[in-house]
Amino acid sequence: MVRTVGLEEELLLFDPDTREVAAAAPQVMKQFREHGRGRLEATAASDELDQELFQHQLETKTDPTRSVDDAFVQVVTARRTAGEAAREAGFALGASGIVPLGGDLSVVTPNDRYRSMVDTYGELARGGGTCGMHVHVAIDSDEEGVAVLDRIGPWLPVLLAMSANSPFADGRDSGYASWRAQVWSRWPSAGPTEQFGSVEGYRESTRMMIRTGAARDDGMLYFDARLSVHQPTLEVRVSDVCADPEDAVAIGALVRGLVETAAGEWRDGRPVPRWRSEALRAAHWRAARYGMSDALVHPLERELRGAREVVDALADAVAPALAEAGDADRVARVLDRLVHANGATRQRAAYERTGSVRGVVDDLIARTEASYETLIDDPGH
Repeated sequence: MVRTVGLEEELLLFDPDTREVAAAAPQVMKQFREHGRGRLEATAASDELDQELFQHQLETKTDPTRSVDDAFVQVVTARRTAGEAAREAGFALGASGIVPLGGDLSVVTPNDRYRSMVDTYGELARGGGTCGMHVHVAIDSDEEGVAVLDRIGPWLPVLLAMSANSPFADGRDSGYASWRAQVWSRWPSAGPTEQFGSVEGYRESTRMMIRTGAARDDGMLYFDARLSVHQPTLEVRVSDVCADPEDAVAIGALVRGLVETAAGEWRDGRPVPRWRSEALRAAHWRAARYGMSDALVHPLERELRGAREVVDALADAVAPALAEAGDADRVARVLDRLVHANGATRQRAAYERTGSVRGVVDDLIARTEASYETLIDDPGH
């Protein structure tokens, strides 16, 4: 049976006049609670909108589904719910991995856990208001989950390169396709991991992180991929939030394909390719630095290869799983576009057109609104 997949997106709230982010989540959530989903309720997730660590962010969620078409509709519906609530409150919604221009960056959501995080991690936490996309894929057991984690690490930088959508920060070009990935990697529990070997190996590693204070609790294990804390899923957390929902669900389909493929290799008793954490970090850095605009580390050849070749290698590696789930055509269509223009490419193109980071923010807002203005009757378009 095809595994379920679910997506979580973190989004920014902007002041449409200044183009800076605004600590507006309480006002937007008030609009959401008072006016609800209205005519979109039939296609909405059961828990589609929530607050995040900082008040310039919102989180949207989909319910677990076996259909990527259904996931697409839920992503678009959640964005539309959030966008309309933001507009009614006088703000605008935008999908970018990091704040491009500044604003109310350090207003913490009034939650005991969030306050404790800021108290414990100080300036590290205060700079943590980045926006990623998390993909949850169902697993049959923790044993299967750890076996998958031990196999998919070399492929995760490819997903980061595809999703990279955060070149601008503090009003200038960072030089990175995903500056979010660099900021996020400052957390002591974040980033690539070496193979765990067993469930006990995974548990001991996580216990050590918590004992030393590198993570406050299981929810702060910010590995690029981990066992979900509250759900029977494996959670991949490496991606920037995508400007286009089509990109988001294609990456979700690829993650599901990786999980299914790696689980099959584990069941067949195939050996785990050994990677040192230094090599994984190097591949991760290169993906964040260049996105799709330069060579990436090829997970099979362990050498630099063109982005198109590496993306094709990923698609080939999971091709049977994509075909079984009915995702092959959708993923192929999106990959053909992403190798030429991902979110970082589009942000930089907006800067070239407008000559300012404010123009980049305007383009982000417009693209995000366009992604939910019309709920597509045929999500497989």
